[in-house]
Amino acid sequence: MSKICAICGKKPSFGHSRSHSMVATNRRWEPNLQRVRILLGGSPKRAYVCTRCLKGGKVQKVQKVQQVQQVQQVPKAGS
Repeated sequence: MSKICAICGKKPSFGHSRSHSMVATNRRWEPNLQRVRILLGGSPKRAYVCTRCLKGGKVQKVQKVQQVQQVQQVPKAGS
C-alpha cells in the first residue's frame, strides 16, 4: 500500500530521530490515511484519504443507503 493521499497527494516526510547522545537515525512521519469509500468520477471507489481532506470537506463519502439505491436502479440485462 502506498502512503499517498488520493486527493491532495500528501506523502511521508523524512527526517532524523535524535537520541540523548544526539545520534541521528533515519525515520519517517506517515500521513494519517484512512481507507474510505468516496465518489471519484461519479462512481464509488475505495481510496486512501488523509484526515485533513476528510475534515476539510474535500471528499464526498458514499453512504450505504446510496449503494442500495444504485443497485436497485440498475436495469437487468436480457429482461
